[in-house]
Amino acid sequence: MKIAVLGGGNGSFAAAGDFALSGHEVRLWRRDADQVAVHHDAGSRILVKDHSGCHDAKLTLVTTDIAEAISGVELILCPAPAFAQPDIARLLAPHLQDDQVVFLPPATFGSMIFAQAARDAGNHARVSFAETGTLPWLTRKHGPFEVAITIRAKRLPVGVFPLDQAPHALEIIGRAFPDAIEACGDSLSAALMNAGPIIHPPLIVMNAGPIEHFDRWDIHKEGTQAAIRRVTDALDAERIAVREALGYGAPHFPLAHHYAKEGESWMYGRGSHDRLTDSGDWRERIVLTEHRYMREDLRLGLSLLVSVAGLAGVATPLAKAFLVIGGAVCGEDFVQGGRTLDTLGLGHLSTAELQTLLRYGF
Repeated sequence: MKIAVLGGGNGSFAAAGDFALSGHEVRLWRRDADQVAVHHDAGSRILVKDHSGCHDAKLTLVTTDIAEAISGVELILCPAPAFAQPDIARLLAPHLQDDQVVFLPPATFGSMIFAQAARDAGNHARVSFAETGTLPWLTRKHGPFEVAITIRAKRLPVGVFPLDQAPHALEIIGRAFPDAIEACGDSLSAALMNAGPIIHPPLIVMNAGPIEHFDRWDIHKEGTQAAIRRVTDALDAERIAVREALGYGAPHFPLAHHYAKEGESWMYGRGSHDRLTDSGDWRERIVLTEHRYMREDLRLGLSLLVSVAGLAGVATPLAKAFLVIGGAVCGEDFVQGGRTLDTLGLGHLSTAELQTLLRYGF
């Protein structure tokens, strides 16, 4: 299978390396020309480290040319942060081809941004856009071309835009992630599966003091205390209430299952939290106002949840509170500066009109 991976971060390197080790033809695109040149000189390889050892993965292509990267591929995977999506979508849009699938894991409704970019570019190719609830790998880069994968996702709830192209999209994505893909409906359903805006805002805000005090801090180890877990569960209840109000059925993948020792398996399977903290890879320097948990999951993720909750008629007091507090920490107005149905150009639609758009596209 021919796969293009977009980006140069943790998720992109995990994806490119893992797919290459699985026998796929992998092309990696990134914007940093200097890093691409160095990667060429290093043999266009990625060293993947996991529980079974170290593995040398050879990529077919590493390039700064996005048209070259995606030409003729079946799957385009973009695990870049949500705040990078608009720029990447504009670069990608003119080059998309019939039957390609763009998969964003996860995306904060980024599937709509990529679809709108293709429409605005006048590209009428039949393309599917999909997203899921988490990054398929718990992973960190250990060097310029070296990545450690702590856990691979076991269950990935995937939604597709437009929904009427779901059978094709899910088949393509399923070939890249065998036995892990679970259809969850349209792309808004998948956006409301995103775990990042639920787990990370309480961690980044409620641990603000120690984060600013200590040079290095494991937010998932020292930061995940019982009081914070109770707040996370309450915030997750708001997310699930929005899903139910919009008619999205179970499973809702409640975040409590991520930590549970028994019961229903979550996206990363059993014991994933302990394996994450045991790895030591998340003990790091955190710049409170710049970290992805603040800039992406809180600012963009919770603003989207609050906006969709307004359409659904669901109260989200905790999500609103974290938006206000996070904005105060950063000296910004996250309520007005985030990602909402209005900023996506969908604020004028009723629930029924939005659901029609999600099913049939533009």
